[in-house]
Amino acid sequence: MKNPVNNKPKYNPWMLYGGIIFILFAISLTTGGGSFGGNKTIGLSTFYKYLDGNQVEKVVFNNSSAQVFLNETAKNTAEHQKDNKPTLLSSMSKGPDYVVEIANKDLFEEKLIQASNEGKIKEFSNEKESNWGSILLSLLPIILIPVVWIFMMRRMGGGASGGGGGQIFSIGKSRARLFDEKNDSRVTFNDVAGLEGAKEEIQEIVEFLKNPEKYTSIGGKIPKGALLVGPPGTGKTLLAKAVAGEAQVPFFSLSGSDFVEMFVGVGASRVRDLFKQAKEKSPAIIFIDEIDAIGRARGKSNFSGSNDERENTLNQLLTEMDGFGTNTNVIVLAATNRAEILDKALMRAGRFDRQIYVDLPDVNERKQIFEVHLKKIKKVENLDVDFLAKQTPGFSGADIANVCNEAALTAARKGKTEVDKQDFLDAVDRIVGGLEKKNKIITPEEKYAIAIHEAGHATVSWLTEHAAPLVKVTIVPRGMSLGAAWYLPEERQIVRTEQMLDEMCATMGGRAAEKVIFDKISTGALSDLEKVNKQARAMVTIYGLNDSLGNITYYDSSGQSEYNFSKPYSEETAKLIDKEISGLIEGQYQRAIDLLTENKDKLIQLADLLCEKEVIFREDLEDIFGKRAFGTKEVIDITTENGSEVI
Repeated sequence: MKNPVNNKPKYNPWMLYGGIIFILFAISLTTGGGSFGGNKTIGLSTFYKYLDGNQVEKVVFNNSSAQVFLNETAKNTAEHQKDNKPTLLSSMSKGPDYVVEIANKDLFEEKLIQASNEGKIKEFSNEKESNWGSILLSLLPIILIPVVWIFMMRRMGGGASGGGGGQIFSIGKSRARLFDEKNDSRVTFNDVAGLEGAKEEIQEIVEFLKNPEKYTSIGGKIPKGALLVGPPGTGKTLLAKAVAGEAQVPFFSLSGSDFVEMFVGVGASRVRDLFKQAKEKSPAIIFIDEIDAIGRARGKSNFSGSNDERENTLNQLLTEMDGFGTNTNVIVLAATNRAEILDKALMRAGRFDRQIYVDLPDVNERKQIFEVHLKKIKKVENLDVDFLAKQTPGFSGADIANVCNEAALTAARKGKTEVDKQDFLDAVDRIVGGLEKKNKIITPEEKYAIAIHEAGHATVSWLTEHAAPLVKVTIVPRGMSLGAAWYLPEERQIVRTEQMLDEMCATMGGRAAEKVIFDKISTGALSDLEKVNKQARAMVTIYGLNDSLGNITYYDSSGQSEYNFSKPYSEETAKLIDKEISGLIEGQYQRAIDLLTENKDKLIQLADLLCEKEVIFREDLEDIFGKRAFGTKEVIDITTENGSEVI
């Protein structure tokens, strides 16, 4: 059955505007043109002049004014043609030529009687002040207000479901979209690459609805809700689409913001209507995307008063999910990347029984995601998908889809008919670093300073054990940066103190190189300082990796700490934290200076090579420094456009 929402008539606002114009036009015709006809008001002396000159054919008057109609002979004179320029409305309504204001009606009528007896005027008549035109004109606002109100209500209720979208009060109807597997495009679990753990739990929910007796026969209860939690772009909504494609039950989909409206009580009304529809079609699934729009914890930063519309909506949702008269054949799926701010009552068992964490994909899952997106791209044969997966650590599923699209655009921009490995490398560089700006004006002194800075990063990372392996270094401006160094970090589940310190040392290598070579520092290390400050603060205040404070953390994973408006430590501890952070950063900065001082000649050689080639790779560092002595990191071959081999 098709969703009734899609069959609603579309209301065109121009129909309303056309109706208003028609009403005004009809009134103008009824009133004889009025001020719309462009008629000129004249004085009594001028009127008597026209009357004595046998130019007036007809006069219609009331207590305050008179409408003057000239004869055909007078109308053709230059004087009257100049005064009364014809308009479309005046020609259609055949209104008066002039309007005269009357001071004394009796004297005016006597003058007309005398002129009629003398044959100067053919006819005249006395009408009442209030005619039908003036009555309609006075009633126009009363007529238009309900017309505009009905039109607005129809527009606001046009997206509601449940057959009431064309009525005024359909604004309280649910805006959920009922998924129709026969007419809508289907996404199945085969289209969801990676996410094996999350997929397994989601598939079990589908099985609950397809074969409930399998679980209820031994006393089990079907879960009432499952919350998909994870970073943006990891595939939470895609999993819900797969459920809609796989489950052979009605699937209602909507966003958390669909409950929000400017009118009081609308959100709660839409929740009630949503669950009413779902229960009528049970077993069914309801999917609420971005549920944090209505599920935020109550009582936190609430300055809008006790009658808060969002809280009313949340209260109704809590009641529908687990309250009196609820139906267990309706399962609620929801997705958010801010689970820490959700209300505790929403997260308890009996409402969202399961929390399914959708994490960033690992290298094997990234390979599967690449294989899904590469099906739609014309690529070269034998493209190394393993290589692409290893080149994109920390990328989400949405990022990988973007890489594939950017690679196709890059190949098309170069006039290629197939996408090759270099196009994917360029796409990764484009996404991570930004667009190349080769035409940016940089002086030779600035270029050499940038080369020294980037060479410092490359040198320190090469000489430290736990720093990420270098891929390439460039001084071609990209995005907001003037140069960049690309690394291939290991995918670690835990990070040790020495690993974080080596990374901080490599990050400070750029500023340390400027100090060693120029004995001066510049503003070019802003992003480096920001990064190491975050790392050092996390080591001290979150992970407890410090000597002064010990095993203490001030991190609140729930996001609902009682210390919302104050620091969870004393001023003395704050000073100790600042001192510890400064000590960590300065220690690694000095360590980088010492390493670069010992290898100053090689640093300058690397910077000169970077100025010459603008882009250097790992093999160039091996020629200068020799083989890297640390670790047994996996070697990856990269063939670039100029034939260079990158590890």
